[in-house]
Amino acid sequence: MYQRIRDMREDRDLKQRQVAEFLNCSQQVYSNYELGQRDIPTDVLIRLSEFYGVSVDYLLGLTNNPKRNK
Repeated sequence: MYQRIRDMREDRDLKQRQVAEFLNCSQQVYSNYELGQRDIPTDVLIRLSEFYGVSVDYLLGLTNNPKRNK
């Protein structure tokens, strides 16, 4: 999961600071999410899912299909 959120951010040429601002957290907190040093709360997972337009299952690595079910 942690590598996946990093890869998605880098694929979009975003800085950690930009994603952290969207999540209303500090860059350090977001960095800790990417490094796996801090568990990602459910509400943050949902916001990341919305930000990247992928399913939470995709973020968690439960599927390789990024499409969200509506």
